[in-house]
Amino acid sequence: MQVRAKLLWERFNANRLASTLVILFTLALGILIGTIVSGGVRGQERKTAEATPLRMPEPRQLSNQFAQISKAIEPAVVNINTESTVKPTVRRRGQNPGGDDENSPFGDFFDKFFGGQGGDAGPVRERSLGSGVIVDAKGFIVTNRHVVEKADRIRVRLQDDPPGVQHDAKVIGSDQETDLAVIKIDVDHSLPIAKLGNSDSMQVGDWVLAVGSPFGLQATVTAGIVSAKGRNIVPLRQFQSFIQTDAAINPGNSGGPLINMDGEVIGINTAILTDTNAYAGVGFALPSQRGAEPGHCSRVWRGYHDCDGSSRQSC
Repeated sequence: MQVRAKLLWERFNANRLASTLVILFTLALGILIGTIVSGGVRGQERKTAEATPLRMPEPRQLSNQFAQISKAIEPAVVNINTESTVKPTVRRRGQNPGGDDENSPFGDFFDKFFGGQGGDAGPVRERSLGSGVIVDAKGFIVTNRHVVEKADRIRVRLQDDPPGVQHDAKVIGSDQETDLAVIKIDVDHSLPIAKLGNSDSMQVGDWVLAVGSPFGLQATVTAGIVSAKGRNIVPLRQFQSFIQTDAAINPGNSGGPLINMDGEVIGINTAILTDTNAYAGVGFALPSQRGAEPGHCSRVWRGYHDCDGSSRQSC
């Protein structure tokens, strides 16, 4: 009897030792697996955390890029001076100067941009300033229609011209729908041209540069971003869907280019929204793609003025 009890006790002790070893092995395996899984999760979290922050360009790097683009584009941007004879008339707010342009879609909007004169005095000589961008080495320049409209004389100053030297220009074609015009100067050498870009590829927040001659100050460069796209600021105009920017645009900038960070023209600076006739942080540029819409001087960007297949006619 004692022998049997002793055998049972020894068997029990052996089973308990085996059970303990199994339990310890299972715990060790679980801890090992948990450590590996936890390490992998922490690694994934670390990778995700490292990829999340947006990397902003260094100020010096951005400054250098602005400088390079400005140096490349400035020779292709011109100053435009126009002279015209006008007869001022008394008009109420919202009425356009000149009876024959009474139905102009720009109306009071461009009155704010350029200001206006009133009174019943006789004809006076009026001078205006604007900008343009060379798109053909033979002297073809794209600008805004309202810069050269009704001008008796148009003169262009190139960046490398000596003081006092200007070139007479003639209007080759214009398009009221897009407020674009092509003018041409005759020179005896090839001119630097601007590269045209795709305005549809621009996104809100992209950096842009506005180049022109605000208040007659030639080769002025300002920087900003694309504030919005598709702004329809002129009612009932199919092709007047503007890029909005906070790059400083002032009277005299009109007709100058809006440049992307590849140094390409993605718009023509056309107007500002302001109550003071000066920069208020809201400017508008006609997208380059709108200037190439079929049926509306689709080749105006290349310095031509054929409209809908017909040759040598104004649009």
